[in-house]
Amino acid sequence: MIPYEELKTILNNNDRRFIEDLAQRARAVAVQFLGRAVSIYAPVYLSNFCDNRCVYCGFNREMGIERKKLTPEEMHSEMAKVAASGIRNILLLTGDSRTMSPVEYIKSAVNIAKTYFPSISLEVYPLEVDEYRELFLAGVDGVTVYQETYNKERYRQLHIAGKKTDYNYRYETPERIAKSGIRTISMGVLLGLSEVSEDIYQLFTHLEWLEKKYPGVEYSLSFPRLIPLKNSSVDYYEVSDITLIKLICLARVLFPRVGINLSTREKPQIRNHALPLGVTRISAASRTSVGGYSLRHCEDHENPQFEVMDNRPVAEIVAMLQQQGFDPVFTDWRRIPAENLHMNDE
Repeated sequence: MIPYEELKTILNNNDRRFIEDLAQRARAVAVQFLGRAVSIYAPVYLSNFCDNRCVYCGFNREMGIERKKLTPEEMHSEMAKVAASGIRNILLLTGDSRTMSPVEYIKSAVNIAKTYFPSISLEVYPLEVDEYRELFLAGVDGVTVYQETYNKERYRQLHIAGKKTDYNYRYETPERIAKSGIRTISMGVLLGLSEVSEDIYQLFTHLEWLEKKYPGVEYSLSFPRLIPLKNSSVDYYEVSDITLIKLICLARVLFPRVGINLSTREKPQIRNHALPLGVTRISAASRTSVGGYSLRHCEDHENPQFEVMDNRPVAEIVAMLQQQGFDPVFTDWRRIPAENLHMNDE
């Protein structure tokens, strides 16, 4: 693992020749270990009810927004709309509320999603090992969980009420996911909440430990930049475009086989530029509100979790990838139903 002071020096070094050298190293590693495939996915928000009070989040319980959770019929409508665009990898999201989005509700959404998508991931509140196991057996193959920030004091200041105030429980979530049998774990921090070099050093250290203890899991990293809420009085740390690019390069060089996700939080030009540096997975045509794909006639579509910066449709994302010499991948994982497995007893 790179020493903290060296990582901090790299992130503070804005010399153009140094950055270009780092980018060339990242490109070479990406081609050597990953080839030219880039997976495409989309998020579907199931519910925006939340029990937490996180000062940076548009879903926190103090926000005076319209709350909604999808019915089974609405889930079908949303997922059919996304599937019609060509998407085959889906990320199901809820707010952090066990009361309004219990495990059974999430499981029912997974069962519906299986009729549309071969690969299903979750970004929900942290669960216990047996709960993750139940969802794994239902068809989930990936989970995304962000520590948000690894600075404990800053974490305490930002998470004022709710289960999310428990730093250690959230920190231990990736290990519980690994123990459950789930195939992929995506980790990250919300850039801008704390000093970047400290958060990234702790994230990389956390990932390195997990890789050693649970080598059978596929890991990926995300580097979402905070989009401040309107009229927010909270002070955040600025994270420049150059810093984001250096983070992607560092992650690729230090973790050659780890996936790197880049969401529609970023503008098209940033996403286009970052792809050759080792990005393996991008979202497309994302909607970050409940019912954002098929129910946009209702008020709820005006309450997204964050503003989408890249609104290009799926077909345009595919064309962009091909123009850059990448192979757009819609399906890289397919479940085999138990009834189709035939054991040879001879």
